[in-house]
Amino acid sequence: MGGALLSLALLSPAIPADAAANADALLIQRCSVCHADARGQLARIAGQRKTPEGWLMTLVRMQNTHGLKISDEERRALVKRLADKQGLAPSETAPVRYALERRLNTVEQFESEALTQMCARCHSGARVALQRRSEKEWAHLVHFHLGQLPSLEFQSLGRDRDWFGVALKEVVPDLAKQFSVDDPAWKDWQAQTPQPVTGTWSVSGHLPGKGGFIAEMSVKSQPDKKDHYVVSWQGKYDDGSVLNGQGSAVLYTGYEWRAHVDVDGVAWRQVFALDHDALKGRMFQREHDEIGADIVAVRHESGNSRVLAVHPAYLKTGQTGTLTVVGNALSGKLALPEGVRLLKIIEQSPRRIVAQVVADRRALGVHTLSVGKTKGGTLAVFERIERIRVLPEFAVARVGGNGGSEARVDARFEAEAWARSASGEYRIGLVPAKWSVAPFNADAERDRDVEFAGAMNAVTGIFTPAPAGPNPARHLMTNNAGNLAVTAEVTDGKTALQGTGQLIVTVQRWNNPPIP
Repeated sequence: MGGALLSLALLSPAIPADAAANADALLIQRCSVCHADARGQLARIAGQRKTPEGWLMTLVRMQNTHGLKISDEERRALVKRLADKQGLAPSETAPVRYALERRLNTVEQFESEALTQMCARCHSGARVALQRRSEKEWAHLVHFHLGQLPSLEFQSLGRDRDWFGVALKEVVPDLAKQFSVDDPAWKDWQAQTPQPVTGTWSVSGHLPGKGGFIAEMSVKSQPDKKDHYVVSWQGKYDDGSVLNGQGSAVLYTGYEWRAHVDVDGVAWRQVFALDHDALKGRMFQREHDEIGADIVAVRHESGNSRVLAVHPAYLKTGQTGTLTVVGNALSGKLALPEGVRLLKIIEQSPRRIVAQVVADRRALGVHTLSVGKTKGGTLAVFERIERIRVLPEFAVARVGGNGGSEARVDARFEAEAWARSASGEYRIGLVPAKWSVAPFNADAERDRDVEFAGAMNAVTGIFTPAPAGPNPARHLMTNNAGNLAVTAEVTDGKTALQGTGQLIVTVQRWNNPPIP
C-alpha cells in the first residue's frame, strides 16, 4: 500500500508557482502519500472540518513531527483550500470565537464535565469546539494524544481513573454528537451566496488602556488572487490621536476575515467575522496579543442604513455632552430618548453625526438611538454610579524579557460602571479610574508580591510584569510571580467607589499556538 501511495505522489503533476490556483492538485501531491485509503481517497482529511487556524496547526504539526516538505506559499494555499472546503459555519464558531480572537483572559465554562476534565485541563476547550470530526476521527485523536503524549495518563485528573477507557467509551461518543462533521449547519452555509467585502468600511473600536476610536477602512481586491485584499486604515482615537495603517487580508470560508495590518509602525492582526456587510471581532498586536481592540464595521457600498455605535456610550444627567453616532447611510433626524435634549448638531453626514446634548432624570436607563428609521447603538443615561466592576475579573500577566526569548505579557484592566433605576440595575459603560494593586492573600503579603511582581499604571490600568528569571532578592531566589488584588477607584462627584479583581503574574508562555 505504501509503495502504491508513493507512486501516486510521484506521478502527480508538478505544482506551478501559483500554488493557490492548484490547491486541489497540491493537496493530492503533498498529502496522499500518508493519507490516501485503498480507494485513493484522503479519508483522514475528509473526516474533519476546521477553522483556518486549525488547519494551519495541522500542517505545521505534519512538518514538525512527520517531515512534510512544503513551502510557505504551498502551506498558505492548502490552509485556504481546506478552510474553504472543510471549514466551520458561522453558527459553529460563534460560541468560542474568543479563542480565535486571542481573548486569553476568558474563563471557559462547558456543560460537559467530561470535556472540561478530559480536554480543557491541557489546552482551551475552544480548541476542541473549533473542529468537527466523525466519531472515528475523534477516536483517532484520542489515540494520537496517548501516542504522542504518553504521560497524559499520569497527570492530574488522569491517574485517578481509567483515562484511556473514559476517553474512548464516554468522551468520544459525546464529542461525535456535539461536534459532528456532518452538522447540517455546514451544508446550509455552503449554499449561501458569497458576501462582498471590497469598498470602504466605517469602523468603531475600543482599545483597553487607550479608549474608543473611529476609522475608515478601504478594501481593494488583489489582482488574480481570489479572496485576497489590500487594506488601508485612516482614523482617530476619541482623544484626537491618529490611527493610520495599511496591509493585506484574506477571506476564508466565505466569512473568516484575517488581515495583517501595519498601524503606525506596529504589526497588528485582524480576526473578524463577516455577516451581511458587517464585520465584528478583534484586532491585536502580532507580538503582544494581549493588546487588542474590539471592532465593529459596516460597508458603505452595501447601502444598508446602520447605526454601529455611540461615542461615548453614556451621559450623566445635568451635564452637557458631545455624542458621536457612527454608522452607514445615516439619513433623517437623530431621535433621542425622552429626557435627552438636543442642543445642536455639530456635524452630520451619511457616516457620522456629532451632536451636543444634555439629559435630565426622565432619561435614566439604557436607550437605543435612532437616525430616521434606523435603530442601533446604545446610550446609557445615569444620575450617579452605584458600583464599579473590574474587567476582566480574573487576569493573567507573564514575566519575560531579561535576556530570554519570551517577552513580558501585560495585563489590561478597565472599570465598568453600573447604575440603578426604578426598573433595576443597568450598565453605564467603561469609565476612567485610578488603579492600584495589593496582596491578594496572606501568602502574597508574606512573599511581598506587590514589590516584586510588577507595576500598575495608575491612569491606564495597564500592569507591566517584572523581568523573568530567578530574583536573588526573593525568598529562595524564586522568580517574580505573584498573586495580586487589582482595585479600580472611580470618583463620581464627592463619592469614591471601588471595584476589585484578581491578577496572577506567572511564568512565560512557551507554547503559543494559533488556537490556545
